Amino acid sequence: MADTKREIERKYEATPDTPLPDLTEVARVAEVVGKGMAELDAVYYDTADLRLAASSVTLRRRTGGADAGWHLKLPVAPGVRDEIAAPLSDGVPDDLAGLVRAYARGRELVPVVRLLSSRDVQHLVDADGALLAELSRDAVVAERLHGGEGTAQWDEIEVELADGGEPAFLDAVDKKLRKAGVRTAAAPSKLARALTETGAGPAERQVRGDARTAGDHVLAYLEKEVAAVVAHDPGVRRDLPDAVHQMRVATRRLRSALRSYRKVVDRDVTGPLIDELKWLAGELGVARDQEVLAERLAERVDAVPVTLLLGPVDARLAAWAVAGAADARETVIAALDSDRYLALLDALDELCARPPLLKAAAGAPGDVLPKAVLKEYDRLAARMDRALALSEGEERDRAMHDARKAAKRARYAAEVARPALGKAAKRFGKRMKAVQSVLGDHQDSVVAREALRELAVRAHPAGETTFVWGLLYGREEARAAAREAELPGVWVKASAPRIRTALGR
Repeated sequence: MADTKREIERKYEATPDTPLPDLTEVARVAEVVGKGMAELDAVYYDTADLRLAASSVTLRRRTGGADAGWHLKLPVAPGVRDEIAAPLSDGVPDDLAGLVRAYARGRELVPVVRLLSSRDVQHLVDADGALLAELSRDAVVAERLHGGEGTAQWDEIEVELADGGEPAFLDAVDKKLRKAGVRTAAAPSKLARALTETGAGPAERQVRGDARTAGDHVLAYLEKEVAAVVAHDPGVRRDLPDAVHQMRVATRRLRSALRSYRKVVDRDVTGPLIDELKWLAGELGVARDQEVLAERLAERVDAVPVTLLLGPVDARLAAWAVAGAADARETVIAALDSDRYLALLDALDELCARPPLLKAAAGAPGDVLPKAVLKEYDRLAARMDRALALSEGEERDRAMHDARKAAKRARYAAEVARPALGKAAKRFGKRMKAVQSVLGDHQDSVVAREALRELAVRAHPAGETTFVWGLLYGREEARAAAREAELPGVWVKASAPRIRTALGR
């Protein structure tokens, strides 16, 4: 994968005559060191309909300056982006093209804007000469290459934090600049400004206004989770920590909302979409479940006293974890590279653009949403009653796992309703999460025991002692028993009669 760095910067409006204040008056700045001029030539690539720009993603090929090459910038937070660099080449590097696949959806990436910048670079350094931030004054000329023939030019100032620097330092510089009359830039990036000033820019995402109906609340939730699926795609491809988990959660939330609010969004229409979301969650689950299981077993091994660690336990566990992770990652990437996945993303976009709303969608949130939440609660209650009535064993394990899934679905239903129902939905969600947590740990123990048995089966023919695997198996059994004993009390608290009253029913 290409080189990556976290870019944290602020942008400001400027003219050629905009004076800068004395930045050595900013705490920690000992000197402002001129680094000379650089001539930069950047060509930005996007789909013809500017899908990358619509999601604040930029892809460029730049020559000149100290970091010539391809640069992909992915938004993290306002003023914060991950910049992924690749060496110069004639065409878009495959790695970078893969990272924007969820945005481009198979459409060709073409040059859309060319920016020529004359950059005057200054370094803000501390008393030891260490770089605190880089300040650049840019005179920019923009030329539209696709979707128009306009040109534009402007001046601007950028202040980019040094690698590993504290963002609070930029706050101090910002305060000094604004006190001197330097205004924050209106456009979030050069590309955004260039697209606006040289012709039609990207289609703006429609921000749903005040949610007045039940349908408004459900659609706002769906739109947020669809955006989350797409936004986490590059992180999954880059193998970033927690990216698979977050993408899987967004997928499950979408599926759950469509199932829970079938009175609002027509289930006859969304049924195939629900099935495809289940498929994607399952493909992501291979990697996530392996990740969670490997972490759990590693923690359990670390807790074993050294005097009891008999045999090559660490080595066998590490080899098992690496092999499992590699297989899981291969499964996930194959799914994300499939046409089926792109078709799902297009279908999700279509759902948000033209939702198949039913009559209840026009109803008041306080009337419609609680009914859906409580229906999921009733489903959970029935499953909990069954699980608690069963004797210890595999059937009870399966019943508890089914109850866990119902608790998660009830919790997600409450998330949809929370903007409308406020604290009542928040409290309900916390109670469902508490139940889900106990049931989840129990299920993780069931899965861990299966893995420990597999490790023991592999170790035995190799002549290794299986003592540690048996020890950990027993500890997992005890952990599961403790969670089972804890569950009735957690459920009593979560299922308090006042739940229905709190939700307005």
